[in-house]
Amino acid sequence: MPERRPIRRSAAGIIVAVLAAVVLAADQFVKYLTIENLPLHEVVPVLGEFLQLYYIRNSGAAFSLGSEVTWIFTIALTVVAGIIIWKAFGLRSRLWAIVLGCLLGGVLGNLTDRLLREPGFAVGHVVDMISMPWMMPAIFNVADIFIVCGMITVALLVVLGIRFDGTREKDHVESADAGTPGIEHEAIEKDA
Repeated sequence: MPERRPIRRSAAGIIVAVLAAVVLAADQFVKYLTIENLPLHEVVPVLGEFLQLYYIRNSGAAFSLGSEVTWIFTIALTVVAGIIIWKAFGLRSRLWAIVLGCLLGGVLGNLTDRLLREPGFAVGHVVDMISMPWMMPAIFNVADIFIVCGMITVALLVVLGIRFDGTREKDHVESADAGTPGIEHEAIEKDA
């Protein structure tokens, strides 16, 4: 695979910011359409049992867990967004910039709901509307899709050893090994 040159930090930051803004806008637009056009708590089939729209306001996390402590999710989302923004300043990898930009947009989408929707600041309910009952009983939104896909991709990038600077972990190990005399180097030195 051809080696890609690292990008400038400013370019990585722009990628993160633009993608986060696009994902946030898409998420909020779909939520606006949901609130304006879908009946609350009624199934609207799109593709039969495969895909349905079901508008709910979720006070908790996945499967409405923790609905009494909504403020904790607001704090968690704020911390995650802060970490992503902090990491974005040191990025030199185009792939990491794309992944973190999409992940940040998803986090900001649900954080916006927590901060600005009823019943009030920091305890707002997240608007969910996508249901796929054949796959799972959860109802989710556009932000959730980007959060889940982003976290899976982050895990893959870590497993593959792709670093924030765009290099691979194995490249650093190989270059470190090349500089360290091994058994072969010692044998050659003894023969000489």
